[in-house]
Amino acid sequence: MSETETAGAWLSREDLDSARDRLPILYVSAVPVRVDDRGSVTHLGLLLRANDDGAIGHEVVGGRVLYHEKIRDALARHVENDLGPVALPRLPLAPQPFTIAEFFPTPGVTPFHDPRQHAVSLAYVVPVMGDCRPQQDALDLSWVTPAEAAQIAASGEMTPGHGVLVRQALAHIGFAI
Repeated sequence: MSETETAGAWLSREDLDSARDRLPILYVSAVPVRVDDRGSVTHLGLLLRANDDGAIGHEVVGGRVLYHEKIRDALARHVENDLGPVALPRLPLAPQPFTIAEFFPTPGVTPFHDPRQHAVSLAYVVPVMGDCRPQQDALDLSWVTPAEAAQIAASGEMTPGHGVLVRQALAHIGFAI
């Protein structure tokens, strides 16, 4: 994964809560995609998860960037954590996000809301080549066409803000919404 030791980079629950009260937290989000031989996106992968309130919704891959962790390494770690060790992501040599999502604890500041914190997420479209299986707290992984993804994103079936990310990812890959 990374040559940098990140095992000591996790904050305790209390320290994380304290940091969330005072600082924006950096995240990465990845929209996993399947591509054909010409590089055209054929399917997007959406995770199904339950949130803390018990509501179930679709999400994209993602999570926090650790202290002293490269963005590429954070992307690879979250793809592996969410999709499994043989997802085989094709990460860009020099990652450039397709958007930067600002999640605020106050609803309505941006289309992105996270009641726990102010978070900034760098969002990427990541082609995956291997066998993907939902991991950790993900209940399921659905591979949907771009048209189906647009419909799910617009229907409100996604965790708040994730539908906006999917629509932005679709626009980024040239799919007319």
